[in-house]
Amino acid sequence: MSESTAAAPETTGQSFSELPLSPKIQANLQQLGYLKMTPIQAASLPLTLAGHDLIAQAKTGSGKTAAFSLALLTKLNPRRFAVQAMVLCPTRELADQVTQEIRRLARFEDNIKVVTLCGGATMRPQITSLEHGAHIVVGTPGRIMDHLERGTLKLDALDTLVLDEADRMLDMGFNDSIAYVAQHCPPQRQTLLFSATYPETIDKLARRFLRRPQEVKLAEQHEHGKIRQRFYEVKHEERLEAVATLLKHYRPVSTLAFCNTKQQCRDLLDLLRAQGFHALTLNGDMDQRERDQVLIQFANRSCSVLVATDVAARGLDITQLEAVINVDVTPDPEIYIHRIGRTGRGDEDGWAFSLCSPNDHRRVATIAEMTGMEPEWHTLGSLQGGNKSPLLPPMVTLQMLGGRKEKIRPGDVLGALTGEAGFSKEQVGKITVTDQTTYVAVARDIAREAVRKLSAGKVKGKTVKVRVLED
Repeated sequence: MSESTAAAPETTGQSFSELPLSPKIQANLQQLGYLKMTPIQAASLPLTLAGHDLIAQAKTGSGKTAAFSLALLTKLNPRRFAVQAMVLCPTRELADQVTQEIRRLARFEDNIKVVTLCGGATMRPQITSLEHGAHIVVGTPGRIMDHLERGTLKLDALDTLVLDEADRMLDMGFNDSIAYVAQHCPPQRQTLLFSATYPETIDKLARRFLRRPQEVKLAEQHEHGKIRQRFYEVKHEERLEAVATLLKHYRPVSTLAFCNTKQQCRDLLDLLRAQGFHALTLNGDMDQRERDQVLIQFANRSCSVLVATDVAARGLDITQLEAVINVDVTPDPEIYIHRIGRTGRGDEDGWAFSLCSPNDHRRVATIAEMTGMEPEWHTLGSLQGGNKSPLLPPMVTLQMLGGRKEKIRPGDVLGALTGEAGFSKEQVGKITVTDQTTYVAVARDIAREAVRKLSAGKVKGKTVKVRVLED
């Protein structure tokens, strides 16, 4: 899991102190710096704390995790070692983020145990964790279904079921798994459903598994001027080359390029790499280890462009994303809004570029009508004088054998680099420790020397194997 935190979501004037939360929870919120509620928290928490089922439309980064976490933690009995709350997420990355946030909010009690159950990891450690007792389970529908079928997960004591990013779970084909899991939960539970969009499939899901739910719908709005949107008309066959032209002209440090198909992702990746870009792709054919490595490199700012389909990019929340490129215009305005909302987070500005063939004008008009913006059209010809030097990412990711199982912590790696190795803190970026591997971002100009010094020295008293993780 990453050590970094996402950009702070927009807040309202309402304070957490106005909510009927225990003094211990209030004190922890103060300590964490949670003073004012975000719009989704202010709208949903009074309803969920009163025990209502909820349908909430909210995007990633809006503060929704704290919104449902505070509701489930309020009801939790730490002295009862049984699963009392469960959160279903579309991806392992989102499940890790949710677990991290719940643990921070649960610090008011010493012994609240949160277990993550996701595919791509071996079953045995998960089974052992459940045998030792857990209060809260966070995971993907398929793996939670596996545990229910094996009898290793018992839900008799469940009070709260959360469906996080429910639209993404349905897009990814988890409908039957969600139904299976929900049917194994006690009927008297509280169910909270969070979704960035509200298609008809979500309505059907809600009618099936929620009891008289309250609804909170906050339309996804982007602060005027923070995301600069530009539309470029190109011939269909020119789209991929147009992506390279945009990158050479605007030179963003990190770009997420959305394609509509896996084949188009592969073709764009080949073209960008042939032109010297540090580019990676996410696709559904990758195993979890490969996917994790790609996301770590992109989040570390050691990869300039991440090429993905909407399905592959589900659940991603990358901070410091300078640009989003729509290689195709999506027919769904809500997906367009969700895509471009990955940039311009918190205090940052961002670019959103869309490549459109003449046939796409109707789609752009629909998006413009829904978002209330006037499309700003530009020509690629105006960009031809772009910078010809290679677009190099500022960081390089190093991979080190050894992780949590060897009791390695980010501080140990930072100490090794800034101590004996003699580098400054400013030359070291994100440090991500997984079960068996540690990833550390370092400034590009010290990468080779950092590998040499780490290999020659010791981390936590042990010699380690280190290599540069190439694109």
